Amino acid sequence: QVQLVESGGGLVQAGGSLRLSCVASGSILSFNATGWYRQAPGKQRELVARLRSPDSTYYRASVKGRFTISRDNAKNTVYLQMNSLKPEDTGVYYCAANLGPGGWEYWGQGTQVTVSS
Repeated sequence: QVQLVESGGGLVQAGGSLRLSCVASGSILSFNATGWYRQAPGKQRELVARLRSPDSTYYRASVKGRFTISRDNAKNTVYLQMNSLKPEDTGVYYCAANLGPGGWEYWGQGTQVTVSS
C-alpha cells in the first residue's frame, strides 16, 4: 500500500510563495499520474495541477503561470511550487496518485495553506 505524505503548508501573505512536498512511500516511477487538489471551506475539492507520465502537465486556469508541479524521482517526491499567492488559494491541499488511467488510488492527508490579504 502506497502512502503519500504532504508537507510545506502554512500561513503566508498575499504575493508570497510556498512549496508543497508530497513524499511517497514507494517509487513514484510506478505512478501514471500525480496531482495536487485543494479544498476550500464549504467548497468541493478541485484539481489544481496534474503531472502525467512522462511529462504532461495540466494546470487549473486560475493558477496557470503561478504554480508549477514537478517531481524528483530519486527522492520519491512530487512538488507544487506556488508563487504570487492569493487569498483565494487558501484551502487544504492534497496530493494524489494513480497507477493507471482512471480514478486516483492514493491520497495524502492534506496540508493547510492560508493566504492572508
